[in-house]
Amino acid sequence: MTRIALLDYGMGNLHSAAKALEYVGAHVDVTNDPQLIAKADKIVFPGVGAMRDCIKGMQDAGIDQVIRDAVFQKPILAICVGMQALMHHSEENGGADALNIFDGVVKKFPDQAGLKVPHMGWNEVHQVDPSHPMWRDIAQDSRFYFVHSFYVQPQDSTLVAARSEYGLDFCAALQKDNVFATQFHPEKSHTAGLQLLKNFVDWNI
Repeated sequence: MTRIALLDYGMGNLHSAAKALEYVGAHVDVTNDPQLIAKADKIVFPGVGAMRDCIKGMQDAGIDQVIRDAVFQKPILAICVGMQALMHHSEENGGADALNIFDGVVKKFPDQAGLKVPHMGWNEVHQVDPSHPMWRDIAQDSRFYFVHSFYVQPQDSTLVAARSEYGLDFCAALQKDNVFATQFHPEKSHTAGLQLLKNFVDWNI
């Protein structure tokens, strides 16, 4: 059975993520123990709330360096603010540094007539490369659940694994080597979300 470390640093929707991963066949350790994280087959890096609090939570738990060490060693799924934390900087809180794993920034949705911020609810996700194993058995333009006021803008456009539209075209998912990241919440996205989590459990790098 695939053993997944679900990172607990006080900033994730851990219960629903853990239950969803267990439902699709994973053994889940909800942990901030660097040794357990290092021993896990795969890592899920969730996040909710503000970037500065997210980074501080990781630093206080002592797992920010563990993530940096593990990021290209084993499969990692980053979700929502977890995805944003992979960038080098966020506009949130007047500007906050992130983990600087990928070149890119996190930007706030602009004020636009008729569109509320945060972007909250179901939206279509257009896969850039439907042949990627993380999209297996997920139909093109399936709908996933989003809750966010900020979006990722990677410097390297080849990192973009999926796009969505909310007043502007934005990056809904990233991928590079063994890292896959989603702005949406697969654990709240019913059938398509559970399939994506199952694909992560089954993903062999």
